[in-house]
Amino acid sequence: MNTVQDRDQQYHESPNRKIALRNVRNIGIMAHIDAGKTTLTERILFYCGVNYKIGDTHEGTATMDWMAQERERGITITSAATTCYWKNHRINIIDTPGHVDFTAEVERSLRVLDGAVAVFCAVGKVQPQTETVWRQAQKYHVPVVALINKMDRTGADFDGAVSEMKYKLGATPVPLMLPIGRESDFKGVIDVLENKAIYFSEADNGVTMAEQEVPADLVTKREAAFKHLVECLAEVDDEVMEIFLDDRIPDNDVLRAALRRATVKAKIVPVACASAFKNKGVQKLLDVVVDYLPSPVDIWDINGTDPVTGQAITRHVGDLQPFSALVFKIMSDPYVGKLYYFRVYSGVASQGMTAYNPRTGKRERFGRLLQMHANQREEHEEIFSGDIAAAVGLRNVTTGDTLCLESEPIVLESMAFPEPVISIAVEPKSSGDRDKLTKGLLALAEEDPTFQVRSDEETGQTIISGMGELHLEIILDRLIREFKVEANTGAPQVAYREAITGTATSDMKFVRQTGGHGQYGHCIIEISPLNPGDGIVVESQVVGGNIPKEFIKPIENGIREAAASGVLAGYPVIDFKAVIVDGSYHPVDSSEMAFKIAGSMAFKDAAHKAGIVLLEPIMKVELTTPDENMGDLIGDITSRRGTIVEINAGENSFTRVHANVPLSELFGYSTAIRSLSRGRASYSMEPAHFERVPKQIQDKIVEKK
Repeated sequence: MNTVQDRDQQYHESPNRKIALRNVRNIGIMAHIDAGKTTLTERILFYCGVNYKIGDTHEGTATMDWMAQERERGITITSAATTCYWKNHRINIIDTPGHVDFTAEVERSLRVLDGAVAVFCAVGKVQPQTETVWRQAQKYHVPVVALINKMDRTGADFDGAVSEMKYKLGATPVPLMLPIGRESDFKGVIDVLENKAIYFSEADNGVTMAEQEVPADLVTKREAAFKHLVECLAEVDDEVMEIFLDDRIPDNDVLRAALRRATVKAKIVPVACASAFKNKGVQKLLDVVVDYLPSPVDIWDINGTDPVTGQAITRHVGDLQPFSALVFKIMSDPYVGKLYYFRVYSGVASQGMTAYNPRTGKRERFGRLLQMHANQREEHEEIFSGDIAAAVGLRNVTTGDTLCLESEPIVLESMAFPEPVISIAVEPKSSGDRDKLTKGLLALAEEDPTFQVRSDEETGQTIISGMGELHLEIILDRLIREFKVEANTGAPQVAYREAITGTATSDMKFVRQTGGHGQYGHCIIEISPLNPGDGIVVESQVVGGNIPKEFIKPIENGIREAAASGVLAGYPVIDFKAVIVDGSYHPVDSSEMAFKIAGSMAFKDAAHKAGIVLLEPIMKVELTTPDENMGDLIGDITSRRGTIVEINAGENSFTRVHANVPLSELFGYSTAIRSLSRGRASYSMEPAHFERVPKQIQDKIVEKK
């Protein structure tokens, strides 16, 4: 084994490694829909020599968009992993979706990545989904490099995009490149540090690059960008600050080292610019990725908990460390069965090795280990620390599970996924398809944590829930193509919630006498509302043994079950506090079941006394419309009970409208805006919050139930 010292930290590398651990980069490509993520990834694969031909999302030939649904729609639905090499660095790339319906794909990808490239459209700048993925990156402390893409498009504005990053995202963007020309005149980029202009040959798809002097009209702009770079680094790096205060100019080696330190700590965001579609600027972005984004060594501390004691544990990167890995994605493959994507944090995974799952307490055996290139597979005997791969042969494993050594167990931080906001009923077209439908739905639910399947107890219907209309549309399409089963669907249903409006107390007894032992449970509870997002809190204030301790938990279970099934219209009650104040028990007739029923009855009684209302999901909608259609589209939003939050005049006679609109009013919205704008307007939406349903609408919903 080789021992390597890096910043006074030692880690061990296996001699079987082809690329040193410090030269590994695990990055994600993330952005708003249609910012050019997949096009960028295709160019990266081309310039790194993985693909000899450039794929295209418009023609349905993109390597990373391998699903039939992705190729037909020209969007990314599932995050795809691949590996390429640049300047003796190994880059593991995950291309994530931009559509809000598939936000879970971004969430789980960012959890296992060390760095990310955030792609911004030079015309759209900071768009709603960009803000969402930026927050997700911050949540997992993922350092980011920004790329202002589509510099060739009409309305491209590099400075405007950088400015929006500052005030909309609260970032400190530091341009390392400046565009030469814009829109159809975009010719190349200026390297701010090297003080060189770089042009890309159109004859060989930008493979050949030519360095020249900076054009005279851009010298001042480059000098200002260099000064800004030094000033930003002086604020966050002591070495640069010292040189800066001495009125000296740091040399490029000092600046590069400081840039890397500041980027790894997420104190600054290096900014590059390109037109991936026109093959200009992508190689320079790759240089920025390998120079400034972290390797697994930079992350160093791997934090987790002991599954037995719950105490915090810290591991370190390295092939000789005890093995630990996180499963972040499960996928059905028609050829090899289930693929379990995992990131090795410490140690080495090898074929045939037995790992331990702390969640289930069971052992799992690695079958084949595969390095994925989109949907192509390359078999490996070992997967080293810091690498991302897929395994075949695991059994009782779900998304977010840790795999480790049984002798040295650890539970790594898992992922949190948003609750589904839309539901529809499904049933097989023929009775013979019933089992196939159930099997297909359960397999898809195992892959996708934001897709849920349940059976309605009252109607016996199978209800599927997801993040939006497109999400459920893709699920149904996959059922037909992959599981060969067709289903009839009902109208979409909104995932309403119920909330308590006041404080109330309920004194409830459950008594049954049927000869022999009876049933006796008695509790007094007080409920009160909490702030949105606080969840459900149940506490006990019982003193003096009026209710034995073993019956407190059943009361809590009764309260939680009653809340889950709803009081007003069958929707879950959220954000409340229940306090078990007092009660009594019978030494012979009391049982856990009796107290559970008493808790359930008490909660429902108290909820009716306190007052209960329906809440509906509100979506944050961003609409980009031609000025001439703005009035019609704003009128349409208002008619859908929407509230206009902001209107921004854009360029080229287009306006951006921000609004909050109830989800229940947005079914079929894409068809409506197409007809109102003759196909010229576009929109995106994401869940914002829950709001109280107007009384007349609530009455109708309750009546239907």
